[in-house]
Amino acid sequence: MSKKLCGTNYPLSICFIVVNEFCERFSYYGMKALLTLYFVTYLKWDKDLSTAVYHAFSGLCYFTPILGAIIADSWLGKFRTIIYLSIVYVIGHVVKSVGAIPTVGNTDVHIALSMVGLILIAIGTGGIKPCVAAFGGDQFDEEHVSERQKFFSIFYMSINAGSLLSTLITPVLRGDVKCFGGDCYALAFGVPAALMIVALVVFIAGSSLYKRNPPQGNILLQVCKCIGFAIKNRWRNSKHEPKRKHWLDWAEEKYSKRLIQEVKMVLRVLVLYIPLPMFWALFDQQVWVYKPKKTTFSQCVSVHYSRFWCIPVKDHRLKLSSHCPRQTDVLPLISLHFLSRYPAVHCDLQSEDCPGLNLGLLDFGASYTFILMKESGQIVAHRMEDVKANSVHIAWQIPQYVLLTAGEVMFSITGLEFSYSQAPSNMKSVLQAGWLLTVAFGNVIVLIVAEGAGLEQWKEFVLFAGLLLGVCIIFSVMSVFYKYVEPENMDKINLEDTKEEDEGVFILLANTKNIYSAGCVR
Repeated sequence: MSKKLCGTNYPLSICFIVVNEFCERFSYYGMKALLTLYFVTYLKWDKDLSTAVYHAFSGLCYFTPILGAIIADSWLGKFRTIIYLSIVYVIGHVVKSVGAIPTVGNTDVHIALSMVGLILIAIGTGGIKPCVAAFGGDQFDEEHVSERQKFFSIFYMSINAGSLLSTLITPVLRGDVKCFGGDCYALAFGVPAALMIVALVVFIAGSSLYKRNPPQGNILLQVCKCIGFAIKNRWRNSKHEPKRKHWLDWAEEKYSKRLIQEVKMVLRVLVLYIPLPMFWALFDQQVWVYKPKKTTFSQCVSVHYSRFWCIPVKDHRLKLSSHCPRQTDVLPLISLHFLSRYPAVHCDLQSEDCPGLNLGLLDFGASYTFILMKESGQIVAHRMEDVKANSVHIAWQIPQYVLLTAGEVMFSITGLEFSYSQAPSNMKSVLQAGWLLTVAFGNVIVLIVAEGAGLEQWKEFVLFAGLLLGVCIIFSVMSVFYKYVEPENMDKINLEDTKEEDEGVFILLANTKNIYSAGCVR
């Protein structure tokens, strides 16, 4: 009998699981918040390569759950899988942090350590992701369905709490703390590494309280063999034998009814998940292009429309390297595209003949062209506003983010609980991994459309929104035909199938005994 929390039906063990998930998500999102900025400013990669590696890492983190699920359900069990892959996770964080120390090797060493660290992190975080949620669900007795459903809500709250705090704290550690003569990436990556160590220690601390379901052999291999045999047997004998109720029933000659029933349950859920990646494709539109923050601000400047530079603005002074022409009254055109507001920007042409130019107030989102002309022996800048300043208040985004957050929370929590409740007891982690794969394929869709279609951003938003609307209609139709299995009836189904098999074995043994007795009488 497991210990309960404060007289409730909640097992005490879930406290350790929730704290572990909070620390692990702090570790993951804290590291990820700085990743693209680290590539650009520390490893000196260009924006395209940084974005590609960032999304390749994100996709890998959601493809590796299937590996962790196979190991957990077929070999080590969820508890040992979480511990072993968490150790891999910690090693990846440590390697990543060491790679951010400038005194450790050259740029090639930093790149190698960073890539090795990211691969280990992807294996660790992806591998434990389906196991932790399923392991938390295992702690509840079957009659405590409502408590288990609330647990998944608490579990998801810990995920969001960890990610929120980490994305606020780690950029501050990187920018405000200086080490090795610059931004302290080693500290910013080291703190998530420390939190992952805390997550591992907390999880191990609760080991005496956990309810552990032992693995039941290589279940995924059995599922694949069952499906393959059913297809082959149907192909060979469908013309000669009576039609069967379900195509998987063609495997009855070799596999148990219980296994066939479990495979049916898993396949029905996975088919239902086919349209769901489109939700994540639209949801990730808000984050898929990472924009570095707290960098030295640059403005894009073109002179005579023949050169194009991005020049840092320091102390509200913009320095150009061109020289004033001495023979003409019309000087070069300067086109400025501003992404922030500067109260008084001064333009220095760095020429003894040209004094500094006060360009005045330059507004957020505006684009200006300045014509420099000699008037009364002085250089005067005449401003033309090419693109008007942004006048839409940022607070208008609040309702949008409220709706996005509400949709994501309801979608994710329901998906976690549904994946657990509709899975057979020996395939809980596998179905959790199937749910997480919808996120991975959503990222793949985003990359394909972004790289292949070449649409403007607003057109991509409209495209994905329209596709998701169509997917909602398709999913609604599919859900009508889905037969929901109540969690409390799950064991009854398995028990009935097992009973039928035992009765069949008993009848077979009885017949064998009768034949043997008859032979002896003769």
